[in-house]
Amino acid sequence: MALPNGAGGYQVGDGNLNEATLGVQAIPTAYTAAATLTTLDLEQGLIVYNAAGANNLALPPVTGVGGVDDRIRSAKVNSSFDISLLCSGAGAATLTAGAGWTLVGSGLGVAGAGVMFRAVKTGDGTYSLYRIAN
Repeated sequence: MALPNGAGGYQVGDGNLNEATLGVQAIPTAYTAAATLTTLDLEQGLIVYNAAGANNLALPPVTGVGGVDDRIRSAKVNSSFDISLLCSGAGAATLTAGAGWTLVGSGLGVAGAGVMFRAVKTGDGTYSLYRIAN
C-alpha cells in the first residue's frame, strides 16, 4: 500500500512541511464540582474545570475494570502520556492521587489558565503524575 500524498494525507519525510499536523480531540467533559476523573478523560488529554470555587478532581484508579491499566493495555514501564488541566472559570481544580497513583509536584490548577502534567507508568498497577508546565 502506498502512502497518500498531496492533499490525501500525511506524508513521511519532507512532504506537507507547511501544513499543520492534525490530531483528534474529542470535546472534553467540563467539570463543575468535585469528581473522580475517568480513564477516558486521561486518554483524551484535556480536562476542563469551569466553576467559581475550588474542588478536587481525583485521578481514576489504575487497576480494575475501566482503570488505566485496563484501558491502556499496551503501556509498559516508562510509557507516558500528557494531560492538560484547563481551569476556564474563576476557580481552580486540584488533581488528587487515586488508587495506584503518586503525585509528583503540585496538582493544583490555575484559575483562568492551563497546567500540563505527564503520566508515567512506573510498574504494574502504578503510575506517577508529574507537573511539567504551569
